[in-house]
Amino acid sequence: MKNYPKYFSNEEELEEALSRPTPKLVKMMKELDGDFMLLGVAGKMGVSMARMAKRACDEAGVSKKIIGVSRFSSPEQQSFLEESGIETIKGDLLDLDFIKSLPDVKNIIYLAGMKFGTDGNESYTWAMNSYLPGLVVDRFKNSRIVAFSTGCVYPLAKINSGGCKESDATGPIGEYAESCLGRERLFEYGSLKNGTEVILIRLNYAVEMRYGVLVDIANKVKDGETIDLTMGYANVIWQGDANDMILRSIQLCSSPANHLNVSGAETVPVAGVAKKLGEIMGKAVKLTGKEADSALLVNTSKSHKILGKPSVPLDQVIEWTGDWIDKGNRLLGKATHFEVRDGKY
Repeated sequence: MKNYPKYFSNEEELEEALSRPTPKLVKMMKELDGDFMLLGVAGKMGVSMARMAKRACDEAGVSKKIIGVSRFSSPEQQSFLEESGIETIKGDLLDLDFIKSLPDVKNIIYLAGMKFGTDGNESYTWAMNSYLPGLVVDRFKNSRIVAFSTGCVYPLAKINSGGCKESDATGPIGEYAESCLGRERLFEYGSLKNGTEVILIRLNYAVEMRYGVLVDIANKVKDGETIDLTMGYANVIWQGDANDMILRSIQLCSSPANHLNVSGAETVPVAGVAKKLGEIMGKAVKLTGKEADSALLVNTSKSHKILGKPSVPLDQVIEWTGDWIDKGNRLLGKATHFEVRDGKY
């Protein structure tokens, strides 16, 4: 592990850890040609990922532009990126003229998407998750594209199966997941039509102290809420490790499009995590229900073989999360709804 602190005392320390580049990423930046542009940079992962890319270039001693594109509904995020040496471009990615106005950049990281509030807002969800990818893959046909997808494109997997592999059939549940499969199909089409090198990242789930599956469980433990165990298992990965693996996956872009599951190796038991968090925070844990024999799980053997295993173990992330929540530090205020089984977010 990369000399992280025992606990994070503030968001500045957390942001530093989330954006700290690995030697492998620094080496890649020395060898890879072209600048980077992150589309939808102001989401939950984009800011720390852009900063990691910039820090890796600085450590490598190479001059690459790192550009972040977003509507930037929070001006603070735009300022934070610019103070970190990242160029920003503000605009609506669903505006075709805006898409056309963006600079030609060799390496594209596509992070834009819509999940929460899908139910009742289906048309916008499909526009963001399927129509927009078609615009992007056509505009940047000469680029390499790393595109965020999700493990939700798979069906629920049996707990003892090890999770769905990239070669397994998709089986999305609900309109959000269906629209995400639509995103994949549009990128796949553009990759085939124009020879664009693409990799689709099926991420499931990145966590940090302010957001994620572990935060959802920790909040319920702290507040004395009963935790339903029906969706009894999940996959998680420390967001810093996810940032590193996703940036390095630019080397795996291909035509036809490649696919890669990104997460931790463990099938994580919700009940076990809740009990550990209860011990850390000195709280009683209330559990109800019985674990179903299936959950949304991905098999990460392919990504771990190529890119290496995550550097931060699950127990460490649980410790960090319990301490952060117990101290009442700031959260992003968005539940993951990882427990949803009917696909309605």
